[in-house]
Amino acid sequence: MSAPGAVLSRASVPGGRTGLLPQLLMAVLCAGYAVGSAFGWGSPELALVMGDFGLSAAALAAAVSCLMYVRGATDRHRPAWVLFAVSSAMVALGNGIWGWYEVVLREPVPRTSIADFCFLLFAPPAIIGLLVLAKRPVTRAGWVCLGLDAWLIAGSLLTLSWTLALAQTALWDGRSTARIALSLAYPLLDILLVSMVLALHFRRSSANRAAVNTAIASLALTVLCDALFTSPLLREHYTSGQILDAGWFAGSMLLAYAPWVGDREGAEPGTAERRPGQSRRVTGSLAALTPYLAAAVCVLGILYNVIDGRKSDRVVLLTGCMVVLALVVRQGIMLLDNIALTQELAQKENHFRSLVQGSSDVIMIASPTGVLRYVSPAAKGVYGCDPEEWVGTEFATHIHPEDLGRVVHEVRRFLAAHPAEEPATRIECRIRHGDGSWLNVESSVNRHQGGLIFNSRDVTERVRLQDQLQHNASHDPLTDLPNRALFTERIRQALGGRRAGDGDTGTTAVLFIDLDGFKAVNDTVGHQAGDELLVQAARRLQDSVRAGDTAARLGGDEFAALICGTSADRHLREYQVHEVADRLRAALSEPYRVDGTEVRVAASIGVAFADPGVSPGELLRNADLAMYRAKQAGKGRVEMYAPAMQAEVVRRAELAGRLRTALRDGEFALLHQPVVDLGTGEVTAVEAQARWRSAQGILFTPAEFLRVAEDTDRTAQLARWLLEEAVRQAALRHAAGRPVPVAVRLSTRRLMHRELPTKDIEALLDRHGLPPDSLVLQVADQDPRISLDELERRLTALSRLGVRIALEGFGSGYAPMDALRRLPVDVLKLDRGLTEGVVESPRLRKITAGLLGIAEDLGIGSVAEGVDRPEQVLALREMRCTHGQGMAFSGPLDEHRLRSSLTRGGYPVPAGSIALNGARLSVRGTRTADELRSNNETPVPPA
Repeated sequence: MSAPGAVLSRASVPGGRTGLLPQLLMAVLCAGYAVGSAFGWGSPELALVMGDFGLSAAALAAAVSCLMYVRGATDRHRPAWVLFAVSSAMVALGNGIWGWYEVVLREPVPRTSIADFCFLLFAPPAIIGLLVLAKRPVTRAGWVCLGLDAWLIAGSLLTLSWTLALAQTALWDGRSTARIALSLAYPLLDILLVSMVLALHFRRSSANRAAVNTAIASLALTVLCDALFTSPLLREHYTSGQILDAGWFAGSMLLAYAPWVGDREGAEPGTAERRPGQSRRVTGSLAALTPYLAAAVCVLGILYNVIDGRKSDRVVLLTGCMVVLALVVRQGIMLLDNIALTQELAQKENHFRSLVQGSSDVIMIASPTGVLRYVSPAAKGVYGCDPEEWVGTEFATHIHPEDLGRVVHEVRRFLAAHPAEEPATRIECRIRHGDGSWLNVESSVNRHQGGLIFNSRDVTERVRLQDQLQHNASHDPLTDLPNRALFTERIRQALGGRRAGDGDTGTTAVLFIDLDGFKAVNDTVGHQAGDELLVQAARRLQDSVRAGDTAARLGGDEFAALICGTSADRHLREYQVHEVADRLRAALSEPYRVDGTEVRVAASIGVAFADPGVSPGELLRNADLAMYRAKQAGKGRVEMYAPAMQAEVVRRAELAGRLRTALRDGEFALLHQPVVDLGTGEVTAVEAQARWRSAQGILFTPAEFLRVAEDTDRTAQLARWLLEEAVRQAALRHAAGRPVPVAVRLSTRRLMHRELPTKDIEALLDRHGLPPDSLVLQVADQDPRISLDELERRLTALSRLGVRIALEGFGSGYAPMDALRRLPVDVLKLDRGLTEGVVESPRLRKITAGLLGIAEDLGIGSVAEGVDRPEQVLALREMRCTHGQGMAFSGPLDEHRLRSSLTRGGYPVPAGSIALNGARLSVRGTRTADELRSNNETPVPPA
């Protein structure tokens, strides 16, 4: 027993695959026992030992093996193996008691002993264990049929056994009733066990089928040996250790090996799945015929006795009648069950027919050759055709020719795949509608009796929606032109030479287009009108480019065009692209009719050619730089990209980088330009202006460094420094007895910024001790994005504080006039454009005189900016302008020179006359140009 137990204990996974060594060991043990029993073991004493204790050891090994398996098993079959262990333990105990009498006591075994009862207890646990292993019936009728099947088998076996042997065993023959009952109990329990084995063989569970088969085989072998032992012929001459014991030994060894047997691994793919399907018909047929075969055996046994002339035994007749009655009852139950199943099947068939016919999906069944066998009624609504007309036709004739090859390939691939690995597939194709159009159809395909089932639905709207979403993702929603992403991809394709007819990538050019004056259209006419203008501009752009070129909207009022296939000659290529760009500029600059109003915009266009090795982003950037150069050169122009433009961008970037640290390192200085009374020459105020002297000694004017200070943080920091420094120096002059107001220029955006509230300005004045009326805030660059109401509230609060407000750039555009109407303005600063031509242009003189008259009527002071010549002083004074600022008096001065100028008391003003409105005004005492420039005590390069 130790050898099998040691081998089985090494199995690590219950129900797993066993190795070859345990199988060989079991075969060697069984073969050795069979050989020993066939030759009498060499001596009677050893034969008794092996026939009694050897069988006991084998049965004990089976019990231990089953219990060891149960300790690690987790499936629902654990109770079955426990029962098999109990059954084997009874056999081991019975053989051990038998050996105790024959080997130890050396006396015959009593005809009725404890060993007989142990052997009788072998069958019940085994029968119950087989019931646990069996597939349990799900209905009451199934349980009844299972019992009837077992009885049919048992009755037939009982008839045969009684006829052949048991009738002799049941004779009184002077024996006691208990002895006769004990003699009959062995074969009857074996018959019942065999009946259960046969009845459950075709009902066993599919889980761990190899282990269950091995257990059934071991019990069948044990029952066969019991049946042979029951035969009077063998029993009269039986002694322990004979060949019959080899069968019992093998049965115990098989049961010990059974729980550790697993399904064979390493089989070819699909064989495990195919084998049950291939044997299902044979298994089902044998299971259905088993009760009838048992009844036939029973009837043949009775007929054999009748034909042989034997007297029919009551037991045989009673058993046969009960077998026939059981068969009739079983047949009736099966008939009723079949009727119920037929009704249920009909009900389900009607149910599924209703589902199929009422489904909005089209269900089609095709034969293996592709011919349609069934088409559901939904085809009428989906495909617009009679389903009967499609039946009998080939499904391929209804598929779009362009999709047919792909569909056939997918179907062949699907049919070649294993059903367990790929039970279904999905196919999308176009199918012809009854009106001749094509529908986008999605079909789920399943196998059906060698053919295919197509469950199809119309997804045309979904495909259209997907196409529309893809189009929207790559096109501008307003103009429907390609957007930046698609335009960049088109450039990449052109540079890669993947577009037809592109040829050399050097023949590719990009035009970057910006609409000049579009912002004014939004501000004056409205954003809706601006959108309509963009739509019209996009239409003109699309109509003006050549066939095969691409027009796109990059965002806002920026457009682009990709020109491909130009000449390889550089001069001719530039001429061709310039001609296209001029045509686009002219088309985009034509007047637009928007909401009944005619508006005009111009177009600035930058052109860049694709040099070898350039990327799409670099090419688009080069065209953008050229466009900005066109704007700087006067707008409404076409500019070709040159490498120097990129160098200018690099220079500005370097300048912006140095500007970040300029304030921190103290590189900014504050200059002041005097504001002079045009009648007396007295300095009445000074305007603070920032200058940047870099670490390299270069002096930058605001016009130079403010262009690169577009970042909000830097401009805000600079504005705060300018205001702080101007107030500080003005307070020092005020304390020194020179109380001259200081004017600080702030844009509306800076003035309204949340980091510069009114309380901060008040705190700044208090901290430095400067009276509020000594600070003049010049409001410049009115941003249309700034609410005029908010600006009015902010300036009103400052005016109540005592700060004076000056409106800069008066006379340019409509916004200053609207601001003059609503804002608390104390001073008007005429725009430099009015001052420069006031002497030469009579028309400009009238406009300037009118504006100055408005200021005088409102009681507002006036300051003319850019007064650089004596005749301008005379003309402005003649038009009642009160103050001026410019090179006619002084340029920006540092603090030392400013104090010297204030100490002198002012500047001389010209006296005389000039020709105005046809009259001659003389100029007396006017200084020369050199004398005028001497007032500019701090040399600063012009802005």
